[in-house]
Amino acid sequence: MSAIRLLVLGAVRLHGRAHGYQVRNDLEFWGAHEWSNAKPGSIYHALKQMAKQGLLVAHDVAPSTVGGPPRTEYEITPRGTEEYFALLRRSLSGYDERRDMLSAGLGFMADLPREEVLDLLSKREEGLKTWQDSVSTHYLPEEHAEQMGHIGEIMEMWLHMAKAETLWTRRLMERIEAGAHTFADEAGEPFAEVFAEDHPDLMAAWRVGDS
Repeated sequence: MSAIRLLVLGAVRLHGRAHGYQVRNDLEFWGAHEWSNAKPGSIYHALKQMAKQGLLVAHDVAPSTVGGPPRTEYEITPRGTEEYFALLRRSLSGYDERRDMLSAGLGFMADLPREEVLDLLSKREEGLKTWQDSVSTHYLPEEHAEQMGHIGEIMEMWLHMAKAETLWTRRLMERIEAGAHTFADEAGEPFAEVFAEDHPDLMAAWRVGDS
């Protein structure tokens, strides 16, 4: 499952209609170019591919000012909306999702009701615990670490990461249960001021160290 699909579908859906430059600006503002494959080429490719697949519809809205093809705006279709929510739910509930997929899901979790987000994260927490229990039936650090030599460090790393992710998931659930954030079933605007044009001065935060 590709994070770029979730990111692009979600960004287009937030705007209603958006051209590639808007999508790119928003994703860079969110830092997606740092923690996913949401680079300019990938974004434009995803827009075109998902339009071919019927997930987006392309509208030529204005001629190019430099003599190129018309500027294209994209709008999500009913199929695209269905795909978007399927990807979003899987990103939050899957304990073995890639980090960029989980990050994308967190960015759009406010599109779901609070209780559903808690239920999805609970499934993720349970999956992490089940995986750790399963590994523990075959690998005990105090018994097997020396037998496996330096290869045992791989298992140690995965176990520690799973424990840390379980703790982080539980703490996120506790914050949400305590009222953090605004979700789709609540008064207010869940995505207020999340667009790049809302905070142009903050764009530099993601460029620190690039020069």
